[in-house]
Amino acid sequence: MKILLNNNDLNEALNNVSKLGFVPTMGSFHKGHVSLIKRSKKECNKTIVSIFVNPSQFNNKKDFEKYPRNIKKDLSILRDLKVNFIYLPSKKNVYHSKRTSKIKLNKKDQILCAKFRKGHFEGVIDVMDRLTNLIKPWKIYMGEKDMQQLHLVKNYIKKKYKSKIISCQTIRDKKGLALSSRNSLLNNKQIEKARNLTSHIFHFKNRLKNKKNIYKLLQQKKNDLKKLFDVKVEYLELRNANNLKISSKTQGSKIFIAYFLNKVRLIDNI
Repeated sequence: MKILLNNNDLNEALNNVSKLGFVPTMGSFHKGHVSLIKRSKKECNKTIVSIFVNPSQFNNKKDFEKYPRNIKKDLSILRDLKVNFIYLPSKKNVYHSKRTSKIKLNKKDQILCAKFRKGHFEGVIDVMDRLTNLIKPWKIYMGEKDMQQLHLVKNYIKKKYKSKIISCQTIRDKKGLALSSRNSLLNNKQIEKARNLTSHIFHFKNRLKNKKNIYKLLQQKKNDLKKLFDVKVEYLELRNANNLKISSKTQGSKIFIAYFLNKVRLIDNI
């Protein structure tokens, strides 16, 4: 396992490496990250994992500061997985050059998280553009839990690079809660509440099948969740899983949700 701390190390290590798999992360690993890495190792000749908490995708400075970090534990997990390369860049390494053109979202993409987190996805696309340009991977592995992020990055990367984005299934715990680094910011009682809310949404989606007035039912459910679980719900919407357009049918669609639980923002798509 080689730890690469700067771009010179990166270029030297990756010289003549073919069919390279890349797993971009912000660290604080859980089983979801592990599943991405294992899939890359299975499908690619070699695998590189980056750990970089990207400041440009945080629209709230306190959120950036509070984001969970555990580099010692992360490196231990990567050693056990026998990952070939770990890229631990500084901000200067990643943002060493200025952009020639500003990244802007289309109006149709200013939905869900983009509507509430101004500048977030522009920051995500920017860093993924920079990392892809530096690493030049064959395949990039990203999870479906952040489905809007996956959708936007995939559309951007395929227009500019030969690298292929591989979407990977959301990993959940035994009670159905989507694994997230942010879950570590919750106590046991709050985790249980998040699990119950997730289960509630699964059951609600099953009951939506063949129903009319889905938009109205979603608005009612949004209010119900506030009362039932004492959470602040940012959005609760049914959208097509392929193009993220508003949908009136559950088949081929997912319920997208973002909510705050004790000031911790959680997202999911079910």
